[in-house]
Amino acid sequence: MSVVNRAVGADLAEIEAVYRCRLAELQRVATAIAGSREAGRDVVQDAFARAVHRRAEFRREGSLEGWIWRIVVTCARDGLQRLAATRALPLEEVGDALHTLDASAGEYEEVRSLIARLPERQRLVLFLRYYADLDYGTIAEALAISGGTVGATLNQAREALLQLLTEVRK
Repeated sequence: MSVVNRAVGADLAEIEAVYRCRLAELQRVATAIAGSREAGRDVVQDAFARAVHRRAEFRREGSLEGWIWRIVVTCARDGLQRLAATRALPLEEVGDALHTLDASAGEYEEVRSLIARLPERQRLVLFLRYYADLDYGTIAEALAISGGTVGATLNQAREALLQLLTEVRK
Protein backbone atom coordinates (compact mmCIF):
# COMPACT_ATOMS: atom_id res chain seq x y z
CA MET A 1 0.00 0.00 0.00
CA SER A 2 1.48 3.35 -1.00
CA VAL A 3 1.09 6.46 1.06
CA VAL A 4 0.07 9.55 -0.86
CA ASN A 5 1.97 12.60 0.29
CA ARG A 6 0.20 15.75 -0.70
CA ALA A 7 3.14 18.15 -0.65
CA VAL A 8 1.36 20.80 -2.68
CA GLY A 9 -2.20 21.73 -3.42
CA ALA A 10 -5.18 22.20 -1.17
CA ASP A 11 -8.09 19.86 -0.94
CA LEU A 12 -11.70 20.96 -1.02
CA ALA A 13 -12.25 20.24 2.68
CA GLU A 14 -9.45 22.63 3.64
CA ILE A 15 -10.83 25.38 1.41
CA GLU A 16 -14.33 24.80 2.75
CA ALA A 17 -13.03 25.05 6.34
CA VAL A 18 -11.53 28.48 5.63
CA TYR A 19 -14.79 29.53 3.96
CA ARG A 20 -16.89 28.47 6.94
CA CYS A 21 -14.56 30.02 9.53
CA ARG A 22 -13.81 33.33 7.83
CA LEU A 23 -16.79 34.11 5.58
CA ALA A 24 -17.97 37.14 7.56
CA GLU A 25 -14.51 38.70 7.65
CA LEU A 26 -13.86 37.91 4.00
CA GLN A 27 -17.12 39.56 2.98
CA ARG A 28 -16.51 42.59 5.22
CA VAL A 29 -13.10 43.25 3.68
CA ALA A 30 -14.27 42.51 0.13
CA THR A 31 -17.17 44.92 0.68
CA ALA A 32 -14.79 47.62 1.89
CA ILE A 33 -12.54 47.21 -1.14
CA ALA A 34 -15.26 46.69 -3.75
CA GLY A 35 -17.53 49.47 -2.50
CA SER A 36 -20.82 47.71 -1.84
CA ARG A 37 -22.19 44.74 0.06
CA GLU A 38 -23.43 43.08 -3.12
CA ALA A 39 -20.07 43.51 -4.84
CA GLY A 40 -18.33 42.15 -1.73
CA ARG A 41 -20.44 39.00 -1.78
CA ASP A 42 -19.74 38.56 -5.50
CA VAL A 43 -16.01 39.01 -4.89
CA VAL A 44 -15.93 36.33 -2.20
CA GLN A 45 -17.93 33.95 -4.39
CA ASP A 46 -15.58 34.56 -7.33
CA ALA A 47 -12.52 34.23 -5.11
CA PHE A 48 -13.60 30.87 -3.72
CA ALA A 49 -14.48 29.62 -7.18
CA ARG A 50 -10.96 30.64 -8.24
CA ALA A 51 -9.42 28.99 -5.15
CA VAL A 52 -11.23 25.73 -5.86
CA HIS A 53 -10.30 25.84 -9.53
CA ARG A 54 -6.64 26.61 -8.74
CA ARG A 55 -6.28 24.54 -5.58
CA ALA A 56 -3.45 22.50 -7.13
CA GLU A 57 -1.41 25.73 -7.38
CA PHE A 58 -1.30 26.17 -3.59
CA ARG A 59 2.36 25.40 -2.76
CA ARG A 60 2.01 25.22 1.03
CA GLU A 61 4.80 27.76 1.42
CA GLY A 62 2.49 29.84 3.60
CA SER A 63 -0.92 29.34 5.15
CA LEU A 64 -3.94 28.37 3.11
CA GLU A 65 -5.85 31.22 4.71
CA GLY A 66 -3.24 33.72 3.56
CA TRP A 67 -3.40 32.29 0.04
CA ILE A 68 -7.19 32.64 0.02
CA TRP A 69 -7.00 36.19 1.40
CA ARG A 70 -4.65 37.07 -1.46
CA ILE A 71 -7.20 35.73 -3.96
CA VAL A 72 -10.03 37.69 -2.31
CA VAL A 73 -8.02 40.93 -2.32
CA THR A 74 -6.99 40.38 -5.95
CA CYS A 75 -10.57 39.67 -7.04
CA ALA A 76 -11.83 42.76 -5.19
CA ARG A 77 -9.16 44.98 -6.72
CA ASP A 78 -9.81 43.55 -10.20
CA GLY A 79 -13.52 44.20 -9.81
CA LEU A 80 -12.87 47.74 -8.62
CA GLN A 81 -10.64 48.41 -11.61
CA ARG A 82 -13.33 47.11 -13.98
CA LEU A 83 -15.91 49.30 -12.27
CA ALA A 84 -13.64 52.35 -12.36
CA ALA A 85 -13.18 51.83 -16.08
CA THR A 86 -16.94 52.15 -16.59
CA ARG A 87 -17.68 54.96 -14.11
CA ALA A 88 -15.91 57.28 -11.73
CA LEU A 89 -16.09 56.04 -8.14
CA PRO A 90 -16.66 58.71 -5.48
CA LEU A 91 -13.84 58.76 -2.93
CA GLU A 92 -16.23 58.28 -0.03
CA GLU A 93 -17.63 55.03 -1.42
CA VAL A 94 -15.86 52.53 0.82
CA GLY A 95 -18.88 50.28 1.35
CA ASP A 96 -20.60 48.93 4.41
CA ALA A 97 -17.51 47.41 6.00
CA LEU A 98 -17.38 50.09 8.67
CA HIS A 99 -20.69 49.00 10.17
CA THR A 100 -18.91 47.95 13.34
CA LEU A 101 -18.00 51.51 14.27
CA ASP A 102 -19.69 52.69 17.43
CA ALA A 103 -20.31 56.24 16.29
CA SER A 104 -23.02 58.56 15.18
CA ALA A 105 -24.05 58.55 11.52
CA GLY A 106 -22.09 61.75 10.94
CA GLU A 107 -18.90 60.36 12.47
CA TYR A 108 -19.37 57.11 10.57
CA GLU A 109 -19.57 58.95 7.25
CA GLU A 110 -16.63 61.14 8.21
CA VAL A 111 -14.41 58.13 8.95
CA ARG A 112 -15.55 56.37 5.76
CA SER A 113 -14.62 59.43 3.77
CA LEU A 114 -11.21 59.73 5.44
CA ILE A 115 -10.34 56.06 4.92
CA ALA A 116 -11.27 56.40 1.26
CA ARG A 117 -8.63 59.14 0.96
CA LEU A 118 -5.80 56.87 2.09
CA PRO A 119 -3.51 55.19 -0.45
CA GLU A 120 -4.70 51.75 -1.51
CA ARG A 121 -2.12 49.73 0.43
CA GLN A 122 -2.93 51.61 3.64
CA ARG A 123 -6.66 50.99 3.14
CA LEU A 124 -6.09 47.29 2.47
CA VAL A 125 -3.89 46.84 5.53
CA LEU A 126 -6.45 48.65 7.71
CA PHE A 127 -9.30 46.51 6.38
CA LEU A 128 -7.40 43.25 6.82
CA ARG A 129 -6.16 44.12 10.31
CA TYR A 130 -9.23 45.71 11.84
CA TYR A 131 -12.16 44.32 9.88
CA ALA A 132 -10.83 40.80 9.35
CA ASP A 133 -8.69 40.70 12.53
CA LEU A 134 -5.79 39.11 10.63
CA ASP A 135 -2.31 38.90 12.08
CA TYR A 136 0.62 40.60 10.37
CA GLY A 137 1.85 37.35 8.82
CA THR A 138 -1.46 36.58 7.14
CA ILE A 139 -1.79 40.16 5.93
CA ALA A 140 1.73 39.95 4.52
CA GLU A 141 0.81 36.75 2.65
CA ALA A 142 -2.43 38.23 1.37
CA LEU A 143 -0.76 41.35 0.00
CA ALA A 144 2.58 39.77 -0.95
CA ILE A 145 4.56 42.13 1.28
CA SER A 146 6.77 41.57 4.32
CA GLY A 147 5.51 41.56 7.89
CA GLY A 148 7.62 44.64 8.59
CA THR A 149 5.95 46.43 5.71
CA VAL A 150 2.56 45.52 7.18
CA GLY A 151 3.51 47.13 10.49
CA ALA A 152 4.95 50.22 8.86
CA THR A 153 1.97 50.60 6.54
CA LEU A 154 -0.48 50.19 9.41
CA ASN A 155 1.38 52.83 11.39
CA GLN A 156 1.38 55.19 8.38
CA ALA A 157 -2.35 54.63 7.90
CA ARG A 158 -3.11 55.43 11.54
CA GLU A 159 -0.98 58.58 11.41
CA ALA A 160 -2.57 59.68 8.13
CA LEU A 161 -6.08 59.12 9.51
CA LEU A 162 -5.25 61.08 12.65
CA GLN A 163 -3.85 63.94 10.57
CA LEU A 164 -6.87 63.94 8.23
CA LEU A 165 -9.24 63.88 11.20
CA THR A 166 -7.39 66.79 12.80
CA GLU A 167 -7.57 68.81 9.55
CA VAL A 168 -11.27 68.09 9.09
CA ARG A 169 -12.15 69.09 12.64
CA LYS A 170 -10.24 72.40 12.63
